[in-house]
Amino acid sequence: MFARCEEYHVPVLLKETVDGLDIKPGGIYVDLTFGGGGHSREILRRLQGTGHLYSFDQDEDALQNAKEMEGEANFTFIRSNFRFLKNWMLYYGHEQVDGILADLGVSSHHFDEEERGFSFRFDAPLDMRMNRQASLNAKKIVEEYSEEQLSNILYLYGELKNSRRIAAAIVKARQQKPITTTTELVEVLKPLMARDSKSSKGDREKKDLARVFQALRIEVNGEMVALRQMLDAATKLLKPAGRLSILTYHSLEDRMVKNIVKAGNAEGKVETDLFGRSNAPLEAVNRSVIIPSDEEQESNPRSRSAKLRVARRKD
Repeated sequence: MFARCEEYHVPVLLKETVDGLDIKPGGIYVDLTFGGGGHSREILRRLQGTGHLYSFDQDEDALQNAKEMEGEANFTFIRSNFRFLKNWMLYYGHEQVDGILADLGVSSHHFDEEERGFSFRFDAPLDMRMNRQASLNAKKIVEEYSEEQLSNILYLYGELKNSRRIAAAIVKARQQKPITTTTELVEVLKPLMARDSKSSKGDREKKDLARVFQALRIEVNGEMVALRQMLDAATKLLKPAGRLSILTYHSLEDRMVKNIVKAGNAEGKVETDLFGRSNAPLEAVNRSVIIPSDEEQESNPRSRSAKLRVARRKD
């Protein structure tokens, strides 16, 4: 039995994210993160006639959720990483689209599915693959990466200041016995987490453990490389006045999205014309990021770190 949409996760900022697309009933739209299908269903509800939605996801569970919508004539599910957005749109005959949506966070379904190894709350194999057909998993990283490689990903993707000591501890521990489960990894990490605690030990420990798991997950799935490729493709695919509506959940992805909107590149380097005007192809629709209401954050914990950025392709 597969996970239905309402069990998979509750869509964050559902109305605001889809409203940001400024949907034209006959337009062409892309949902890059189908998941449980919440955002896709709302987009489809607003389409008519020649309007069409293409939804991406590489996860097998999302594929099962999409089967519920197979009868929709204006819907196409694409089981693929969104880094291949441009290729797939050309395959379906679209050089431009009216709007693109992405909910970049990991679904609560993934965190709650013990055997996937995304959460340190459960004793599970070190996996963390979004695409379970991929060869790289968290166990290979923990067991085979060099100390320098481990330190680099913990610093870059987890923003952990003590990344070198954590990497050294992992290497030392795996020399004594293999680290194959989330619980075994947590046991290696806990002394370091507690040692650096300046506030509540429990709160700080959980936050630092979450950063380690985030770093491993990003490396396993090549998330930052895929995001950069997707954002570059999305910027070029949008029609004039087309919309980009993106939900982010941590500083690394939010910074990249912010830079794309501001400057048209992941580094945030603004290029100008002879008159000093920005050459960035996008412009922000909202003056500031949109965050969930207190009520939504209370009812849906996943929304607490969410930020919505909406941009428009310049004419």
